[in-house]
Amino acid sequence: MRDAVIVQAVRTPIGKRNGALSGEHPVDLSAAVLRGLAERTGLDPALVEDVIWGCASQVGEQGGNVGRYAALAAGWPEEVPGTSVDRACGSSQQAATFAAAGVIAGQYDIVVCGGVESMSRVPMGSARTQGPGKPFGPTVRERYEGVEFNQGISAEAVAERWELSRAELDLHALDSHERAARAIDAGLFETEIVPVTVDGPDGPVVVDTDEGVRRGGTPEKLAQLKPAFREDGVVTAGNSSQISDGAAALLVTTSEIAAKHGWRPLARFHSFALAAVDPVIMLTAPIPATAKVLDRAGLQLSEIGAFEVNEAFAPVTGAWLKETGADPKLLNARGGAIGLGHPLGGSGARLMTTLVHRMQDDGIRYGLQTMCEAGGMANATILEAL
Repeated sequence: MRDAVIVQAVRTPIGKRNGALSGEHPVDLSAAVLRGLAERTGLDPALVEDVIWGCASQVGEQGGNVGRYAALAAGWPEEVPGTSVDRACGSSQQAATFAAAGVIAGQYDIVVCGGVESMSRVPMGSARTQGPGKPFGPTVRERYEGVEFNQGISAEAVAERWELSRAELDLHALDSHERAARAIDAGLFETEIVPVTVDGPDGPVVVDTDEGVRRGGTPEKLAQLKPAFREDGVVTAGNSSQISDGAAALLVTTSEIAAKHGWRPLARFHSFALAAVDPVIMLTAPIPATAKVLDRAGLQLSEIGAFEVNEAFAPVTGAWLKETGADPKLLNARGGAIGLGHPLGGSGARLMTTLVHRMQDDGIRYGLQTMCEAGGMANATILEAL
């Protein structure tokens, strides 16, 4: 039976909103990681049978199939096709699932997957149409009694259900920044980041470090922030993910084909699962997705040595920890979306990139990744280090 392995995984630094990467067109940002992937593996791009690219806001500069244009912008042969995937925040994790499934099924031998989001240039929600009942439609609105689906309000509901206090959430956020800062200072991201050269006021500037990490934060400083979604709420800008720009890419093939090309894979795709929940609370699906993927893999939670769970809001990972009983030290050990940033459609591939490098660096056999997605969904993936 064929398998699917990750030969290499790379990402751009994560730029903050209107930061160093905001001048880069998302297609060009995508091309940067495609070129970096080829350079680090010696890949002949003519061998790539598809570029499967996640993007959450497929409109404007991210419309018109960003995956196809990314390959062209990278200078790859015109014969290399590309497609774009939208599963909201999980778009590029879903792209990786599609890539692996295609390789295992024999539809692909060599495929590239990943994703991008330039939230500075294409604001979150840009793809939604305007008007009453849209984009959900009148029947969906009727089913949920006219409730407006709002992730911030959902985060408040999660915090309330799992009894997560403002102090707990703020500490969770501070920890994310501190872990990310330690990882940067230790050079742990150097093997995964493809530097991006941008135009600066005095000439070209090389961007090679994540921009959103805030150092020196304290509980007292975070406590001064006003709730963002409910007057008496606990969710603030400080304990939510950042609006960001970034892209990531992975090269996927079989272990047999990898050996023929002299590639040493980083990890094997072990198991996959999807879950969906009430779309009003929406952010809890990583909990059942985790249970489903562990059951499918035939593994216990205790056998997983690394978890990457997207920190869309601190209540998401806070509730996940409480419900699963996972060791907090194994979760987002190099920082999460609160500390590093969350470039929507690129985040799934970013998490997977960080996960496989973390597994290699720390000698971890199994890693699990999951993330909440708009509409009440979640992807979950287990990787096995090679």
